[in-house]
Amino acid sequence: MDGPSEPSSRRRIDRRSVLAGVATGVVGATGCITLPGGRGHYDLSQNGFYPEQLPYDETYPHDVDISMFRHGLRRLGYYPEATVPGAVSKQWSLPVNYIGHTAAKSSPRPAPGEDTVVVAADTGEVHGVSTMGRHGWTTQTDATHLGIHSTPTIVDGTAYVGGYDGDLYALDVATGSREWVLHNSSMGWPTAIGSSPAYWDGYLYFMAEYLDPNRGALWIANAHTGKPVWSDDLDIGGMPHPSPAISPVDERLVAGSNDGVVYAWEFPSMDFQWRFETGGEVKGTPPVYEGSTFVGSWDNHVYSLALEDGREEWTFETGGIVMSNPGIDPDSGTVYVGSGDGYVYALDTDTGEEVWSRYVGGTVLGSLTVTSDCVLVGSYDTHLYALEKATGETRWRVQNRGHVTSEPVPHDGKIYYAERADISGYWNDDTETVLEQPGHAYCLVPEQR
Repeated sequence: MDGPSEPSSRRRIDRRSVLAGVATGVVGATGCITLPGGRGHYDLSQNGFYPEQLPYDETYPHDVDISMFRHGLRRLGYYPEATVPGAVSKQWSLPVNYIGHTAAKSSPRPAPGEDTVVVAADTGEVHGVSTMGRHGWTTQTDATHLGIHSTPTIVDGTAYVGGYDGDLYALDVATGSREWVLHNSSMGWPTAIGSSPAYWDGYLYFMAEYLDPNRGALWIANAHTGKPVWSDDLDIGGMPHPSPAISPVDERLVAGSNDGVVYAWEFPSMDFQWRFETGGEVKGTPPVYEGSTFVGSWDNHVYSLALEDGREEWTFETGGIVMSNPGIDPDSGTVYVGSGDGYVYALDTDTGEEVWSRYVGGTVLGSLTVTSDCVLVGSYDTHLYALEKATGETRWRVQNRGHVTSEPVPHDGKIYYAERADISGYWNDDTETVLEQPGHAYCLVPEQR
């Protein structure tokens, strides 16, 4: 199936070898604060921390009962067990999103070993839906203003998700009942948690966002009790939307923020290591791969940074802001990234050289998912695309109602994703804002011929 025509004004820009990015190392700065008594305990010692080097077709943590945003701690967006059918059709959809907030929407998350897909919505509701589309339960959180944009992390039958009320929720996957709530009052009153929690060895790692002034903080909470056990007094400017990425073997945790800076901590000691300043806001989650992290910025660039010290390895300039979550194909050493110029770029992870590019009709703001044969990506042109990994050719595209901004999630032969609501007048202060159609969560299945 053919894709959209390229715009005649397309601006192509070659890779640049030098950019004004700055990496700053901090030696011996732990950034650790002591929390009031009764909040729990986090062992910062790295004695005995020797994580196994897992191949890229396995995930950290290596546990079949764990599922998280971007398919693991490394946030590769890599699903090697999945193949994309030659044609698809919609098996079911569920209206979930009703507001025009520009953040990427939460991604539907299948629960391991259960017939439940957990779908968080920008209404503040969380839904449990069967893989056949039967509604199981709905839980209303207190995030009623701007809802939920964090993607649930599922561990042993519990879904962990943050809200734009500044609270972190633990919900039973089978019933939707609250197991615990970490209230923002216990974290210095953050206004939002847009970050999708990372899970490791009983702990949740996430970014919290604060107002007056705009700033952020990295938090660790006990997954069993919901008690906060560690935070950082580092001066993180802006409000950090991205989710933390962790490379256990490189002993690094990285995250970006709206101040345009990428921050890195030693893992699991949480000693602060370095920061790298880009020329624009960093809103996407940077994957970690082969000792590097790959970062998109609102300065129109993609950066490869060394996990060890934050030094710039290469940059690539696109024709628009880069807000998407890059996907990695370890088989070919390729990073796939979408841009505000409407293109998906396939770049060599070692050099940053362009392998191919493909126009997809509109801004790419969400996540790029890599399967055994295709790249799945949503566009502002309301389509979900399946692009051939090797060439970028369009295998198929599916039209929807609104901007497709979630992560497409392949699972057991199906593909789950979500979109924004179709809202007219949202971008114009002089016109009335009208909800034309709610945004849906979708399930695609192979088309029966």
